[in-house]
Amino acid sequence: MTQSHLPETIVGILQELKSSEKEFLALHEPSFQMNEWNYVKECLDTGWVSSVGKYVDQFESMLQEYTGAKRAVAVVNGTAALHISLLLVGVQANDEVLIPSLTFIATANAVSYCGAIPHFVDSQERTLGLDSGKLSSYLEEIAVVRPEGCFNKHTGRRIKAVVPMHTFGHPIELDTLLEVCERYQIELVEDAAESLGSYYKGKHTGNWGKVSALSFNGNKIITTGGGGAILTNDQKLGEMAKHLTTTAKIKHQWAFIHDQVGYNYRLPNINAALGCAQMESLSFFVEQKRRLAERYKDVFAKIPGVTFFTEPPFAKSNYWLNAILLDEAMTCYRDELLEVSNKAGVMTRPVWSLLHELPMYKQCPKMDLSVALSLEKRIVNIPSSSFLGERSC
Repeated sequence: MTQSHLPETIVGILQELKSSEKEFLALHEPSFQMNEWNYVKECLDTGWVSSVGKYVDQFESMLQEYTGAKRAVAVVNGTAALHISLLLVGVQANDEVLIPSLTFIATANAVSYCGAIPHFVDSQERTLGLDSGKLSSYLEEIAVVRPEGCFNKHTGRRIKAVVPMHTFGHPIELDTLLEVCERYQIELVEDAAESLGSYYKGKHTGNWGKVSALSFNGNKIITTGGGGAILTNDQKLGEMAKHLTTTAKIKHQWAFIHDQVGYNYRLPNINAALGCAQMESLSFFVEQKRRLAERYKDVFAKIPGVTFFTEPPFAKSNYWLNAILLDEAMTCYRDELLEVSNKAGVMTRPVWSLLHELPMYKQCPKMDLSVALSLEKRIVNIPSSSFLGERSC
């Protein structure tokens, strides 16, 4: 194989996963194999389709049991979960919040919803997530710790929190980041939107900071159509999360009494019903995704210039969204690969545009982002639907 044939070679590999009845192989499709129809139909038959119903409580309980978190609060989407999580740890207007530039826009938007300022940090190639070692060195240069918290010496603003995102479901090095947080009095809020079913050193993601956020968008490992959840092991924070996301309404038989500014972030019962059925299949989905990842790993090991991204040694990943990394010398073929594959009926996509380069975030503080800049040019996501694991045997 010559370098110039790299895009066609990769597309040929991916086309082998296409079924004969489908003309287009999507990046990630939901799979409905269990009780989705039954539970949703029950909501329709009984009329319990809105923000109250048994499936909301059941869904939260299932999330708690699966993740090991003491409290799960279901909300309307992952961005809402992250917004409330930041408020719960005390992020206020004009605070700075450390986030990777290589992440989905929701991470930065949730910071902005609080009136706070995203402060962009670099990523690590072996996890694709926040580089806690590099962050530690950076904070030694720009941060000062006072009795009232950590402050940026250059801007004078408080650095209140850090939000690592487990990219494509692969956990970052959380132990090192926790040490950094403790040293600099910074709150850890996990953006675990993509990592339901992923474990760091045997413990499910979302259990390392005070609070974390999950997402159940239509392309996630399980879906509620739209939806998210807040995880916490602090019962008081869990109660406050429930209160804030249900318009801060005081329970009463008939009166509408609200004791603070709240948010209508409630997950409807009909969406939760879908989530309950999906949770029944979650372990199976993870198993299939890991089987697909093994297939990809074996096949791409034979292709020079390309590396299939695999979980770091300290983690067990859900492989939510698979990715290949092009060698530096092969980045010139990325756009051709994207064009050829999509024209051939196989969806691929580049990673998100780096957030510090977007117009509304260009003026935000940032550290050296050389690794993120390199990864942005080299990452290509490839089809990852759980049912493709069946075709990889």
